[in-house]
Amino acid sequence: MLTKIVRYFVVTLLYLSAHSLTAQCAMCRASLESEGNTVKAEAVNDGIVYLMIFPYLLVGVVGYVVYRMFTKKKETA
Repeated sequence: MLTKIVRYFVVTLLYLSAHSLTAQCAMCRASLESEGNTVKAEAVNDGIVYLMIFPYLLVGVVGYVVYRMFTKKKETA
């Protein structure tokens, strides 16, 4: 039961995060669209994606640690 919930949560999280991968803040978008430099725009997009990875990794690691704590607690009980 718990694995189904975890699986559903992970799939939902991945689906929602994939939708916003091409988004930019308003100031970045305005400055990049006015110049017409596509290489610079792609570099900013890549940087945003790289910066977005770390919060998801941290949440995943914390979630995994909490999950392991609960499963070990059930095994010992």
